[in-house]
Amino acid sequence: MAKERYDLKRLSPDAIDAALKRALHYRYLNQPHLAESICRDVLELQPDHDEARVTLIMSQCDQFGTTEGLPVQDILAMAGKLDAGYERSYYCGLVCERRAEAALLKGGPAAGAIAYDWFVRAMDHYAEAEPLRPPGNDDAILRWNTCARTLTTHREVRPREEEAGVQMLE
Repeated sequence: MAKERYDLKRLSPDAIDAALKRALHYRYLNQPHLAESICRDVLELQPDHDEARVTLIMSQCDQFGTTEGLPVQDILAMAGKLDAGYERSYYCGLVCERRAEAALLKGGPAAGAIAYDWFVRAMDHYAEAEPLRPPGNDDAILRWNTCARTLTTHREVRPREEEAGVQMLE
């Protein structure tokens, strides 16, 4: 049986603000896939709408570890398109940090090493954002400190060990 195709309906320009409020509402209700859909409707109408892009990025991060969403590299590329340098670096950091947290929640033999790599990447982005931050905005510093505390307090979060199995065979 053939799958039906549905043409999407276009959002009206005067509904963008209300739609973005609704998207945030769905994120708060832990329904990020609904927020993602709304943001895609807004971006279809206004491709450079940074608020919609940020909400889309965050709603996709909300889905890390729960669905087969966009690959993290695609989400990072979207964050790299944000207009301001601070936002680009800060949101790239958030994507990496959220990916690290998802790895820890998922668990598994390499989860700590995967998380470590993503936390370090996040900290690099936050360090880039810090000198670009607006006055009175220390969010990049707060996020960097959170990553640093995680790296120092969670023993399982550590760099990958060099081919331990190969060394044991020698």
